[in-house]
Amino acid sequence: MSAVSLQRRLSTDPRWREMGPLHLLHQARYHAYSIWLFTRSDIKTIILPSLLFSLLTAPALALFDITTPSLALVRRLPLTLFWIWINLLPFAIDNQRQSDAIAEDGINKPWRVLPSRRMTPRQATILMCCLYPTAVASSLVLGGLEQCLCLIALGFWYNDLRGADNGFVIRQVINAAGFNRFAMGALTVLLGDKQQFIQTRSFFIWQLILAGIVSTTVQTQDMYDQEGDAERGRHTVPLDLGDGLARWTIAVPMTLWCIFCPLFVDSPLIGFAISVSMGLLIAIRCLLFRSVASDKITFIMWNSWLVSIYSLPLLTVAWKQAS
Repeated sequence: MSAVSLQRRLSTDPRWREMGPLHLLHQARYHAYSIWLFTRSDIKTIILPSLLFSLLTAPALALFDITTPSLALVRRLPLTLFWIWINLLPFAIDNQRQSDAIAEDGINKPWRVLPSRRMTPRQATILMCCLYPTAVASSLVLGGLEQCLCLIALGFWYNDLRGADNGFVIRQVINAAGFNRFAMGALTVLLGDKQQFIQTRSFFIWQLILAGIVSTTVQTQDMYDQEGDAERGRHTVPLDLGDGLARWTIAVPMTLWCIFCPLFVDSPLIGFAISVSMGLLIAIRCLLFRSVASDKITFIMWNSWLVSIYSLPLLTVAWKQAS
């Protein structure tokens, strides 16, 4: 058989086409997009806020009696972003692979990987089991191993022991701990030198305050998910207390936190104005605008407000240096 005839035969063979470079490229793009979809919803809640926490907190560590690192640490931002994502991805897969989660996502988020049948639950489980060791290995190299192991334990509690479904108090506490571990892991990786960061009492108190904010207001994300959460049988604040009362459980803490936080760090007027104006706006929106679309916007605003709280120590340091 001549080379020309062999080439023609291979070009028409479907088995060859399935192994061709264009097909392989298509498959790679398909699976890469599927992996991205697992964490798409968490970009605004975990990935960006955690990255910004590390970037805004590192230059302000002097406020908490911790040595301020060099600005050269910004070169580690890509590594920090990778650490957040590689620790988030297996948790997200574990959260979405459960049968009741697939049913819930079929209502709330039909574009996700499993309800849209881009991947089977078994394939997702295999991928998750490969990614958890990858997250641990990455944390050994980059830093943040303690936070990584805590996130694995929290994820097991939240997803596999049904911590997210058995009571809204436990759900709130796990969420607050998870937010803290992602943020502190990101800061640890950004700083680079594991010996450079030493915990102080004032910084520990600031972390407790941030965890308190999340544990008392993160139910903002549950307001627009009520139909899907009810389908899954979850115990969330709006489902257990009712929609009306749940909104007050957001508005009241938001009002208190947006005033207390700038006072705690002795923020300049601009920090006080940003925190209070955004906090009160979110509280008012939560009470007055109650549609699913409005609640989604309110939750996006809540994430933005949380980042503004992260920025308060840096604003204080900048103001003191300027004056």
